[in-house]
Amino acid sequence: MSDNPRRSDDGRLADNIAYFARALRSAGLPVGPGAVLDAIAAVEVARIGTREDFYWTLHTVFVKRHEHSILFDQAFKIFWKRRALIEKLIALMSPMAPGRTEERKPQAGALRVAEALATPRQEKPDPVEKTEFSARLTVSDREILKTKDFAQMSASEIAMAKRLIAEMSLPDDEVIMRRFLPVPRGRRIDPRRTFRRSLRGGGAVIDLAYRSPARRHAPVVAIVDISGSMADYSRLFLHFLHALGEKRRRVYSFVFATRLTNLSRELASRDPDEALARASKRVKDWEGGTRIAHALHEFNRHWSRRVLGQGAIVLLFTDGLEREVTRELTFEMDRLKRSCRRLVWLNPLLRFEAFEARASGIKAMLPHVHEFRSIHSLVSMEELCRVLSGKGS
Repeated sequence: MSDNPRRSDDGRLADNIAYFARALRSAGLPVGPGAVLDAIAAVEVARIGTREDFYWTLHTVFVKRHEHSILFDQAFKIFWKRRALIEKLIALMSPMAPGRTEERKPQAGALRVAEALATPRQEKPDPVEKTEFSARLTVSDREILKTKDFAQMSASEIAMAKRLIAEMSLPDDEVIMRRFLPVPRGRRIDPRRTFRRSLRGGGAVIDLAYRSPARRHAPVVAIVDISGSMADYSRLFLHFLHALGEKRRRVYSFVFATRLTNLSRELASRDPDEALARASKRVKDWEGGTRIAHALHEFNRHWSRRVLGQGAIVLLFTDGLEREVTRELTFEMDRLKRSCRRLVWLNPLLRFEAFEARASGIKAMLPHVHEFRSIHSLVSMEELCRVLSGKGS
């Protein structure tokens, strides 16, 4: 047994920080062994005096991206409050009396963190085996995951859902352009190329050349609601838009809560995690209020003529729960419909069988869309792909 009684306390401190780091890793934060050692060293050097000091010391080491702050905050509250360890550690390292922790309502990320912390402590999970198992889901597991609501998914299920979205068969619809391309054979003769070929041989023999209208994928323009009521669905839908862009589709992505933000450039990054990280830094009103009419007005005024050409398809991703419904909402919806080839409204509320368009915002918007579809699971996302490809109803 050690002669220094303090050493056993430091051991418990290191063990609990390591357990906390494991919980963060399960919740989706990229926390490695080096970060755990840095956190232990930082806490020992800082000699924490309050709960807030301890919080920000760990936050500085473990949080490297802005979007990870929410998960870290919820993990910190659940982990240290449930075990009541932080007050004991502060008492050991400082004579200050611990303060009283406040009860708060569940916030964004709380469900995912609670799922990550639900692993029994007596288990010693092997990260390698865990990764191999999750990467090879059985057929029944895949089917269950595909039908599960995005808002009910755990951290590991969300990670697997992102992989399935990347593997998804995306829309392959094409539109006919006005421009023509040369083809070896066809029904339409290209006069200019025919004359040029004939003149090369002296004009004695007419060498016919053919052309055909160019075909290309129609651009997809997404206007995504990122307000508080849509947060659980909009993040995975942004992964879907990133996957569309990876398939060499022209995708223009806009998000809104209280203001409209163009994220097309941020989501063009090849790595999906990096793309979402850049998008989170750009957006200032994530999980804020909802101003649908204002966002549509900004889009129609500043972006409509730039991105709605060549048979564009507009995906309006919102629940339609507008706070203040005015004539402006109806006018902007009608203007948007007239400016695009196809306007598809994607609403997670349609997952309920008893859904009725009773909200004033939904009533004002519904007459001005070509299609009204649900988007709450991987199955509904696959159905959207089939519809956009002209293979579904």
